[in-house]
Amino acid sequence: MPHLNLKHMRYFWAVATHGSIARAAEILHLTPQTISGQLRELEEQVGDKLFAKSGRGLALTETGRLVFSYADDIFRLGEELEDVLAGRTPTGGLSLNVGIAMVVPKLLTHRVLAPVLAMPEPIRLVCAERPLVELLADLSVHKLDLVLADSPLSPALNIRAYSHPLGESATSFFAATAKAEALMADFPASLHGAPMLMPSSASALRRALELWLEHQQVQPRVVAEIEDRALMKTFGEAGAGIFTAPQSVEADVLAKYQVRVIGRAPELKERLFAITAERRIKHPAVSLITEAARRGDFS
Repeated sequence: MPHLNLKHMRYFWAVATHGSIARAAEILHLTPQTISGQLRELEEQVGDKLFAKSGRGLALTETGRLVFSYADDIFRLGEELEDVLAGRTPTGGLSLNVGIAMVVPKLLTHRVLAPVLAMPEPIRLVCAERPLVELLADLSVHKLDLVLADSPLSPALNIRAYSHPLGESATSFFAATAKAEALMADFPASLHGAPMLMPSSASALRRALELWLEHQQVQPRVVAEIEDRALMKTFGEAGAGIFTAPQSVEADVLAKYQVRVIGRAPELKERLFAITAERRIKHPAVSLITEAARRGDFS
């Protein structure tokens, strides 16, 4: 029997993992015809069928399951090696490539990443802020080591990644100094009819905030929906409306912006997650971040 072709094995593994030739072709940026031809050659080498029709998809045969068990070990180990090597720069130094979902508060992001820059070994920190779906796509092809998000990875997304909770915080409500005192007196009833800056619908906080307002039987006047939380604070400081931030960074908000706290909602939680391509974290900087979370540093 000739040596098995690893390229053929990778195409087989992609089809078995993603459930169809069409999806594997999309992931690998190849035509379905190319993958079908490579699978036929692999079946000729193996001497047996690897897939059988199952409805609109494909199911592994008994031989296919055997081959897949070995292929899965081979390529998952290869991906783990890539994850480890991705943490090294071409000069041998350490780097950390972080994707930050636009809905994550910037002050909280700084708190999470600041310990990385204090590591004994010099590190090059590269941050990218984009919509979460784009960041997860980069994570899946190892362009990023870590994604910071306000919610865990959705099972609906066909991406192999793992969510690690970093912490949660109650929510504080802020208003420009000149308008704050009137809103503080009867919080949260004072929110009814008041101008408010809301996080975008992409934010997990948006859904939780709407439910909380409904429970309080108040309906503020939404004047703007803003995805960038730093921009929201700038608008709030200018008097455009009330805004929220995690209570854990309340002191930082007060120090940086001319605003005051008008009330707090202990039951309204804002959460932060680290999403990685590997279940067992090996990158030392990511390990540092998750260890700090276990100590409660970000709550």
